[in-house]
Amino acid sequence: MRIYNPEGSKIRAAQLQMLEALKAFDQICKEHDIKWWMDSGTLLGAARHGGFIPWDDDMDVCMMMKDYRKLCRIMYKLNDEKYFFQDMASDIEHVNAFGMFRLKEGDSDNTNPRAVHFKYKGVGVDVFPIEYANRFASHAAKFFYLNLQHPTQYIKNKSLRHLAIRSVEFLNFGIIIPLIRLIGLINPKGQYRYRLGSGFYNAYFYKEQIFPLSSLSFEGVEFPAPKDTDGYLKNLYGNWRQLPSEENIKKRIHNQLFLKEMFG
Repeated sequence: MRIYNPEGSKIRAAQLQMLEALKAFDQICKEHDIKWWMDSGTLLGAARHGGFIPWDDDMDVCMMMKDYRKLCRIMYKLNDEKYFFQDMASDIEHVNAFGMFRLKEGDSDNTNPRAVHFKYKGVGVDVFPIEYANRFASHAAKFFYLNLQHPTQYIKNKSLRHLAIRSVEFLNFGIIIPLIRLIGLINPKGQYRYRLGSGFYNAYFYKEQIFPLSSLSFEGVEFPAPKDTDGYLKNLYGNWRQLPSEENIKKRIHNQLFLKEMFG
């Protein structure tokens, strides 16, 4: 297999920065008794590679909705010279229904066209809350929120763009998604999903697969992981031990700089 992240490469340097961010995030959560666990590509990397997936240029963690709300309250009071918690409340240009614990310094050169407007652009850790809901609710919430929010990125006038962003957020999180959330409680089959409005509606989790939390080594550091990592990853990826094709690897890279570094 091609070596995608050799020592000295730009992507490896970014991965090591993200690892430090995760350590800082973990310390904050320990101090405030907030339960979290590695998720998505980060968990997959821990289970399959013992650390970063060699071509991975982001990190993902997960927590229950109640812990996420507690985390937000703590993070809003955080006055850290190095890190910033970015979400819809702390950065109007961040329209995702999940947050990101990121470095203030740096420029991620993300393919997301909104990134140019972010307060801070360093690498970091995506923080996903999950809630009890059925697939229909997750799909419907994504349809209404993301489809309505998507056109706002093309509004060049800053004041008008901000007005549009907040209007869509109010309409969805104040009216539409609370109604969808009620529908989501109809026969969810014991499944938890990413916070409504996040998208990723095909992903689902079972509480008994998550708790009590275990741990896995990631780049030589023990971090929280679901109790049943195999079952958790099968829900997300199917055969998670199978390596993707090079073409699929290219599609998974968010940062154009890293894409050019690896593939020219």
